[in-house]
Parts: sequence; C-alpha cells; structure tokens
Amino acid sequence: MPVAPPSPLLKRLPPGAWVVLAWFGGMAFTFLMRLQLPGEWYPAARPAAQFFRWDGLVNMAMATALALACGALLRRRPVPALVLVLAASALGTLPLGEAEIPLAQFLAAEVAVFFIAAERPRGTGLAAVVMAIATLGGYLAVRLLCGWPIGVSSETAVALTTVIAWLLGDSVRESREHAEELRARAAAQAVSDERLRIARDLHDMVAHSIGVIALQAGAARRVIDTRPERARDALGEIETAGRQTLSGLRRMLGGLRGSEQGRPASPGALETASLERGSGLADVDRLAAATTQAGVRVDVRRLGEPRPLPPEIDVSAYRIVQEAVTNVVRHAGTASCRVSIDYRDDEVRIEVLDDGRGGDTGGGYGLIGMRERVGVLHGTFAAGPRPEGGFRVEARLPVPAGVR
Repeated sequence: MPVAPPSPLLKRLPPGAWVVLAWFGGMAFTFLMRLQLPGEWYPAARPAAQFFRWDGLVNMAMATALALACGALLRRRPVPALVLVLAASALGTLPLGEAEIPLAQFLAAEVAVFFIAAERPRGTGLAAVVMAIATLGGYLAVRLLCGWPIGVSSETAVALTTVIAWLLGDSVRESREHAEELRARAAAQAVSDERLRIARDLHDMVAHSIGVIALQAGAARRVIDTRPERARDALGEIETAGRQTLSGLRRMLGGLRGSEQGRPASPGALETASLERGSGLADVDRLAAATTQAGVRVDVRRLGEPRPLPPEIDVSAYRIVQEAVTNVVRHAGTASCRVSIDYRDDEVRIEVLDDGRGGDTGGGYGLIGMRERVGVLHGTFAAGPRPEGGFRVEARLPVPAGVR
C-alpha cells in the first residue's frame, strides 16, 4: 500500500515551533479541564484558589514566555532551551494546586526531549532525558520537604512517557544514521561500477587504436620497398593514432586515479535504446529515434561545426546524453525533450532540457554518474530544475588543443 508523502506543513515547521504548539495545547487542555463543559455536571478538575487570580495568571504568563524562549533556542542551543521549558513546566504547575507536574504541562518538555534525541548525538539525548526526569523528581522532593502531598503514581506515568519520547527520538536518529550509512555504501559501490564502465570504454578505445596501428604497420612493412611514400603515410597515421591514444590514456587514467569523492554512479543505460559499447555522438540520432519510438520525442540540435573528437570524449559525451535521456524517460513525466550538442573551439557542450516535473530523478545515481564521467575528463557538470519548469542537464567537456 503506498504511503502518503508528508504534508508540506510538517516539513516547514522547525522543532521549536512544535514545542511551542505542544505548550499551548497543554495550556488549552488545562483550562478546559477546569471549566464545566456542555453535558458535564461539574469540571473534570477543580481549579485551585490561585488559578484565576492575578498571581496565578502571572505565573502562567512567565511560564509561557519561558516556553517561547525554548522554541527560539532549541535548534541552536538545545540544552539551555530544554532547561527553559523544564522551568516553564514547573512554574506553570504552581497555580494549579497539583501534587505533581501534570502531563499537559510537561508535554512541551517531552517534545523537546524527542527532537534533541532525534537530531543530536546520543550523549546529548541521554542528558536531556535525565534532566527531564530529574525535574519531575525534584518537584516531588520539594513538595515532600515542605510537608505537602505528592502524586507519585501520576508523576511516574509522566516520567514513563518522557522515556518513551526519548526512545522514539533515539530510534529516529539511529534510522537516519543507518540510512546515511547505506547511502554511503551504495555511493561507493556505484562509483566503482561507473569507473568499471569507464575502464571498459577505455579498453575498447585502446583496442581499436592498437588494431589500427597494427594494420597500418603491416601495410607499411609490405610497401616500404616498393612504395616508400605510402609507407611514409602509414607511419604518419601510426604516429597520429599513437599520440591520440596516449593523450586519451593520460586524461582518463589521471581522472580515475583522482581522490574518491563518494559519488554514486549511473544505474544503467537506456534499455529501450541500448547500443554497443564505443558509441559516440554520431549515434545520438539513433538514440533519439529509438527513444521517440518508445514514446518520448527527442529533438536533437547541433551547433558549431561537427568534428572528430578523441574517442574517450566522444564515448563519454554520448553516455551523458544517453543517461540524461534515460532520466527523462523514467522520471520526468513528459512527452519530449531537447538535446543540444555545441561544438566550440575548446570544448564540447552538451545540454538536455525537458518540461517535466523538474524534481525527482530516481535517487540521483544517474546524475552523479554523469558527474563522474565529466570529472574524469576534467570538465564541468551542472544539473537541476529550471525556473520555468522542467529539468536541465549541462556538461562541458574540454577538447585538447591538438584535436581542435
């Protein structure tokens, strides 16, 4: 059964606001309990003599001011904020004539304990729950020393709910840390997978280049005596292929040896238009046609003068386009997208635009996989929602001076 997403209100309200709401909710409950509501013969709780007097109202006002101060400080200074709301609980109980701090007055403190346990280290959460229980015990001890009756049973119940609030907050913290650990492991594994894909592309590039060199060398050997000019041309092509291959190796191996960034990789190529490894920008039209047949129209626009690119740049540029189109098909919820390939003097710029939802991209692995490829080639990468709606992916891949 699908779970409904959290309300935007729940996302926007900070922890301090929940503490303040809990305080005013407890105050409202306290007043209602001491009024004769419709259908009742008498109030559920008898008000103390000072409850509606000026001194009791002043105590309530001072306690409310402390609770508001706690709400303002909770995120920045949680322990001092907890001290304020605990003091508010004790001060707000004085006009009630109760033998213990009631749950309604302690509800805001329990909410504060929950958020401290959920968002702070475990030691801080433990300190918070100990302070809260100590406040309850201290209130009873003061009344006992003064010779007044105490409500041990009721206060034990309040202490129990406080411990439950801490347990819930600690469980939330542990779940978040576990999820972060799983994401980190998945990111590390995904980076390894993406780099293996890059290594396979690199293997294909080197194998192709070595094959060309072997063919040219064989041709030169056969004609070196009879057609020296043809042998000279073959040796020149060998030199060019060798230099380009070495240059590509240096660039890609330099990126692969770089420091780990903990970035996850692409989950895979587009199943509806998967092509053989080693494809380049010349195959983008085939990718667009296959994707269009699958139901998402891809408009391809080329700017500048198309020219041959180093194999590692050509393959990576194609993979970036492929993965960006994959995200459009899977997650954008739109019927079309636009791919722009701009051949500039010193770089190739790839841009993929769509008019879809502009948000979720399936966990972000595809985007960060593209970033991994661009980083290996020392380029720049940007991706995010567009102000006018939709999503935009842009990659800039520098082209070495020798092949411009």
